[in-house]
Amino acid sequence: MTGKVPSFSPGSTVSSALPGYVTLCLALQVHRLVSAQFTVTGSGHPITASLSREAILPCHLSPRMSAENMEVRWFRFKFSAVVHLYRDGQDQYGEQMPEYQGRTELLRDDITNGRVSLRIHDIQPSDNGQYKCFFKSNVSYEEALLELQVAGLGSAPAISVEGHQDGGIRVICRSAGWYPQPKAQWKDLQGQVLPSASEKISPEANGLFQAEIAIVITEESNQKVSCSVRNPRLNQERESTISIAELFFPRVNPWMVALWVILALLAVLLLLASYCVWRQHRAKEALRSDMKRQKEEYEAVKELGLTRARSYAVDVTLDPDTANPNLVLSEDWKRARHGDTCQDLPDNPERFDMYPEVLGAEGFAGGRCYWEVEVREKPDWILGVCRESVSRKGKVTGTPGNGYWAMWLEEGEYKAGTSHRTPLPVSVRPSRVGIFLDYEVGEVSFYNVTDRSHLFTFTDTFSGKLRPYFCPCNNAGGTNAAPLIICPVPAQAGGNLGP
Repeated sequence: MTGKVPSFSPGSTVSSALPGYVTLCLALQVHRLVSAQFTVTGSGHPITASLSREAILPCHLSPRMSAENMEVRWFRFKFSAVVHLYRDGQDQYGEQMPEYQGRTELLRDDITNGRVSLRIHDIQPSDNGQYKCFFKSNVSYEEALLELQVAGLGSAPAISVEGHQDGGIRVICRSAGWYPQPKAQWKDLQGQVLPSASEKISPEANGLFQAEIAIVITEESNQKVSCSVRNPRLNQERESTISIAELFFPRVNPWMVALWVILALLAVLLLLASYCVWRQHRAKEALRSDMKRQKEEYEAVKELGLTRARSYAVDVTLDPDTANPNLVLSEDWKRARHGDTCQDLPDNPERFDMYPEVLGAEGFAGGRCYWEVEVREKPDWILGVCRESVSRKGKVTGTPGNGYWAMWLEEGEYKAGTSHRTPLPVSVRPSRVGIFLDYEVGEVSFYNVTDRSHLFTFTDTFSGKLRPYFCPCNNAGGTNAAPLIICPVPAQAGGNLGP
């Protein structure tokens, strides 16, 4: 059999296959992006937890996928109020709120299927409220809202006789240690609710509630009464009973009645006195312990805040094109002081023309950045950040509404440039001030580097580019005027040379 072998052109084969190959790549890319989308689901109903116990808040991804390489964040009122953070395959505690330190645990046995749970130990009244679980992959992020309802049963009601009132005996029922607010009432033997003479539900110093309810029992009633205090969230109650007729209205000599009343009152007073002494001693011990703990926590938070901020140190220089003609800048663009004469400089649109102000040459439209400025013994100065688009001409009030987030020293007083000029309590005069910008979170924080304390934090929503802002003010003037100096952050502080 004979035949002709067909011939193929390489160029025509490649050109005819190319559209199909491109279509296949695009389909695979779309499939990959679509498959990366997910939703986050929490508990469909409020989760109830008892005081001093633990609570478990579950969350899972749908469709099922691994969350091992995702960021999983639990937070409260805002994104930065971190309850627990999982990132880069491990728990991160640097951003955790102090009140949750040592009390949280991420249960991730089933994390490869997108299921995680947050365990909170030693439940406290302040844990009550809403939580958000947030999952973030390389291409998507979602969150779910959960509600934790804290509940606690208080002490058994303590019933005491207070004395005579309106022809009867006034009896008080007290119980403490409840959360949330309990319901208290008096009942007769048949369980019928009796009208109370007074009722007071009040908060205690530890965030729990105490109940006090009174009733007036007359001799004609001649019955036992019970005081019940109920937790509406748990639908559980505690109850105590007292027999008024037998104790206070016996058919005997009135003097015997008086004697028994006095003895009962003395016993009650003795118990109350012992209880008060015990409570006072316990309260003093608790106060000392709380003060010590708060001091330790404050020192730890203060140190952590500045240390964390310094890890984002950037190199900042001054922009001579924005400097007011009264300012004298150093050749390395790191110093600015108020001169004694006005320089003949081009009046370009970027230059400030009224106050001795100058901007940093660097602008930031995202990320985190930190720099330090030496103020030494200058009697007045202004430092902070501003929008790149702020007006450079004429008088402008330096508030967030006008695009300025700054603090200053003037006439011996430190203030933050809020709309109402917030006074800042400063115990140690700063010779160096640190400025930390967290663009995504929306915070501008100021630190006293001298004693490593936090001075103030602005919270806002940023858009556009922000630039460092400096104003040496009009102190002495001339060649002897003290300058503002942009200082390098020490290497041991962890600077990273970039936002």
